[in-house]
Amino acid sequence: MPEHRTVVFFPEGAYGPTNNCVGIGDVLRRRGDRVVFIVEESFAGRLEAYGFEERLMRLGPPPEVPEVPGQFWKDFIRDTAPEFRRPTIEQLSSFIAPTWQALIDGAVYVEPRLRQIFDELRPDVIVEDNVVAFPAVTTAGVPWVRIVSCNPAEMLDPAVPPVFSGLPTADRSAWAAFREEYERTHLEMWSAFDAFCREQGAVGLPTGPQGPAFIHESPFLDLYLYPAEADYKREGPLPPTWHRLDSCVRGTEAHWDLPDSHRTGDGALVYLSLGSLGSADVDLMQRLIDLLGRTRHRIIVSKGPQHELLRLHDNMVGAEFLPQPTILPLVDVVITHGGNNTTTEAFYFGKPMIVLPLFWDQYDNAQRVDELGFGRRLATYAFQDEDLDAAIDRLLADTALHARLRAISTRLQAAPGTVMAADLIERLAATGEPVART
Repeated sequence: MPEHRTVVFFPEGAYGPTNNCVGIGDVLRRRGDRVVFIVEESFAGRLEAYGFEERLMRLGPPPEVPEVPGQFWKDFIRDTAPEFRRPTIEQLSSFIAPTWQALIDGAVYVEPRLRQIFDELRPDVIVEDNVVAFPAVTTAGVPWVRIVSCNPAEMLDPAVPPVFSGLPTADRSAWAAFREEYERTHLEMWSAFDAFCREQGAVGLPTGPQGPAFIHESPFLDLYLYPAEADYKREGPLPPTWHRLDSCVRGTEAHWDLPDSHRTGDGALVYLSLGSLGSADVDLMQRLIDLLGRTRHRIIVSKGPQHELLRLHDNMVGAEFLPQPTILPLVDVVITHGGNNTTTEAFYFGKPMIVLPLFWDQYDNAQRVDELGFGRRLATYAFQDEDLDAAIDRLLADTALHARLRAISTRLQAAPGTVMAADLIERLAATGEPVART
């Protein structure tokens, strides 16, 4: 492929999708392609530090005080955290629908700016990692790629549990009620957004028996991030433009040295992270920290945006931000919120998980990890104190699980998803034709 094709990445304004795109973009950049990221103003300079160009945009009017990266979503999660204690079917009206509306409002607001950016850059390919449609992407007149960096239940199928439900695959008794409630709470909003997309020249949004969807699939190339060993069995195959990336671990993270205090000890080395958004729930984070502080284990804590409010114990080290792909190979167990990046990175490095889901697709990841035996799902706000330590001990003692995860890790690291994605994107840029599975 000739050098210096222009590939534009447009990830959602959160660390998970952005980091996923950074991993792929870094491969393309090293091959000589021009890689440009469209990012919110609060992320300004973050991607330039990795050697990428940036184009800035906003998803809403400027605030009265300066923002930090992803501040809108941090505030949103903090203010709505009480909703996470409710069953997932009740969250459809109280959390999921308002989240969709906030995302839709951002898509409507940014549409003129996106058109301006695409007219300026004239990219060869646009790569989008979002959960709502942006008509400017699909009407730019160039091939575009959709990346799904959430749980693959997002690609609706009759044999896959309803997205955001956290329901088991083996028991479908609650599926219909969840889908009916989803449609009841979302259809009016979907109809208004569908009309907006059509007004901007895009095709209508998809809908069907599994419910309404807020984003199109690309007719050119669609990628999703999940290891084959944890993927769902579907009633019918995905369209031929869909390709699974078993992993997508970025190679741009800084070096990190394990402190001497944590190099040796009687207990295991445990990593705690609820993600940049989940860690905004200070009460939950502090409870986990306090419980882990009573154990014999050595703990590494990704403290997140409210880091100054958290009190660590003597058996802990931590910081606001940690280079997760650098740390995961070192640890024995991962305690996570079930974000898709952390979940798939844990598979990539062969680490068992304890998952405490908070919102969105985290329930689906938690359920999938638990029902396939790759870790334990705990009730995030209702687990008993002794449950956490017992889950760690059980995972540490499961030698059969360790062997399974080592085999998965070996396979994933032999075929990095970042390279596969870059190959497929370059193929699309070179031909302009749909890239079908072989």
